[in-house]
Amino acid sequence: MLRQLATLLLLSPVTLMPVQAHQIESALSYLDGTLELSSSFSNGEPTKGAVVRLLNADGSAGKELGRTDASGTLKLDLSGVDDGVVDLQVDGGPGHRDYLEMRVNDGEVNPEAVVSLPVNLVLIGLLVSVRRRIDEDIDDHQHRQ
Repeated sequence: MLRQLATLLLLSPVTLMPVQAHQIESALSYLDGTLELSSSFSNGEPTKGAVVRLLNADGSAGKELGRTDASGTLKLDLSGVDDGVVDLQVDGGPGHRDYLEMRVNDGEVNPEAVVSLPVNLVLIGLLVSVRRRIDEDIDDHQHRQ
């Protein structure tokens, strides 16, 4: 079933993409030394009140960093985030999400190196992660017997 779903995701990206007015576009920049996320719908309207969070390695919701304000911006403090590549989700509700992949070093990121991830790649990553966990559980169970 996971293979069929993965195939569906790969072969029909048009049906999985949100309507243009719902697509979120986000960017990171430094303003006076502070990292700021700005996020808006593709029609230019700011994503007011969108939850911004880190994602765990398995794709589940992680630490919430805050909510965007009325202009669709949020100042980010990544000082408590471990160094390495992290995924950031901007969640404006069902069908209203953006995903950014970024490398954190000492609480800072290079905004020019941030990658926006298409939703179908994020879903495929979740499928692979779930499949890997199922396989590991089966292996653990077999070794215990």
